[in-house]
Amino acid sequence: MNKLKMVLPFIQARWFRRFSSRQALARYQQKALEKQYAYMRTHSPYYRQLPKDESFPFMDKQFMMTHFDELNTQGIKKEEALAFALASEKTREFNQDYQGLSIGLSSGTSGHRGIFITTEAEQALWAGTVLGKMLPKGNLLGHKLAFFLRADNQLYQSINSPVIELAYFDTYHPLAEHVARLNKYQPTILIAPASMLVALAQQIEEKNLALHVQQVISVAEVLEETDRDYLAAMFDLPMIHQIYQCTEGFLGCTCSHGNLHLNEDIVYIEKEFIDERRFYPIVTDFKRTSQPIIRYRLNDILVAANEPCPCGSVFQRIEKIEGRADDIFLFEGKNETTVSVFPDFIRRCLLFVPDIRTYQVTQHSPRLVEIAVDQLTEQQKQQIQEEFQNLAEDLKFTCPQLTFSVYEWNPRIKLKRVARNF
Repeated sequence: MNKLKMVLPFIQARWFRRFSSRQALARYQQKALEKQYAYMRTHSPYYRQLPKDESFPFMDKQFMMTHFDELNTQGIKKEEALAFALASEKTREFNQDYQGLSIGLSSGTSGHRGIFITTEAEQALWAGTVLGKMLPKGNLLGHKLAFFLRADNQLYQSINSPVIELAYFDTYHPLAEHVARLNKYQPTILIAPASMLVALAQQIEEKNLALHVQQVISVAEVLEETDRDYLAAMFDLPMIHQIYQCTEGFLGCTCSHGNLHLNEDIVYIEKEFIDERRFYPIVTDFKRTSQPIIRYRLNDILVAANEPCPCGSVFQRIEKIEGRADDIFLFEGKNETTVSVFPDFIRRCLLFVPDIRTYQVTQHSPRLVEIAVDQLTEQQKQQIQEEFQNLAEDLKFTCPQLTFSVYEWNPRIKLKRVARNF
C-alpha cells in the first residue's frame, strides 16, 4: 500500500505539476500554505495555542529542538526519539521504525544535531516526488541506485519497489569495500556526497573501478565547479545532477539542463537577502505534517540566478549553493573593523592556481588560515599567497598568515571545503 501511495506524487512531480507563470505558482502556493497553517493550528500543540490573528514565528534548529515535543503532531517526545536515533547510529542498523515513524539525526554540520521524523505517508510522498523529478527522461524502469550517505533511513529505503532497486552504501565503510561492491552491483544511478563521488572518480581514473552509469547525483555537500567538471569527465556524462536535500525538506534539484531549481511545488521559500543575489532561505514545507517546517531559517547561502532557464520552469533557479553563514571568513579591517568574506572568494584563491582539485581551507582566527592540499609545490604555495594578498587588497582587510598541510579526506564527516572554526 505504501508503494502505491508513491504513484500519485510521482505522476504529479514528473508530468502534471507545471505552472505557466510565477503568478500561477503563487496562487497554488497560497492555497497550500493556508491549508497547512489550518492543519497545524488544529494538530500541533504549539501552534494550537497561538492567537488566531498572530502570524507563525520564525524557527531554526535550536527552536525546533527546544519545542520539539509541542511542535510535532505525533505525540513524540524528544528524549525518546533522540535515544532511538542514537541507538541506530551506534549499531549502524537503520531498518527499524519507532511507533510507525522513521526517525533520524541530522549530520550536525552547523554544530547542532537535530531530529527529524516522517510518517509512512510522508515517506511515500518524498520517494514519489524525488523519483518523479530525478529519474532520467524516457527511462523509468529497471534502475539500480547506489546511495552513499553517513546514515541510512527508512525514508530513503522507501524508494525500493518492484521496478526500482536502491542499495545503501555506508560511508563509514572502507573505500576498497565500496569499489568491490560497485563493480559487482553495477548501478545505473549513483548518488553520493561530492567528496565521495570524487574519490570514486579517482578509482575509475586508476582503473580500479569500472562503471557505466546513466546518471550521477551529488548530495549533502557543496558541489564545486572543478569537481563537477572532473566528475563529468570521469563518468563520461554530459552533466552532474544535484539534489538540495536536508532534514528541513527536499528543497531543490537540477533540471534536464543541469541547472538547480528550488522545488517550489512542495516548499515555499522566503528570501532573506544578504546582497543583490545572495540570500538565506526561509523554508515552509506545505507537504509535511508530522514535524512542522514553517518559516524555518536556514543558514545556507544561496545565489539566485536571475536569467530564465532553457528548461522552461518558473521555479527559482539557483546559480550555486555557496556554503553556510558560519563559513563566512572574518578578517581584520581598518580602524578595528571586521571584514566579512564569502566562501566563494576564498575558493577562487585556490581555483586560480593550476592543478589543485582536492583541498580544504580552514580559518582558525582572523590572522590564521590553514590550506590543506594533497600535494603542493613551492610555486603553488607562492601563487596562493599572492591570490590571498590580492583579495586582501581588493576587500581591504589584513592578509592572514597562511599555513600549509596535507589534505586528508574523512568520508565519515561531511566535507566543507571552506570552513571557519571560531
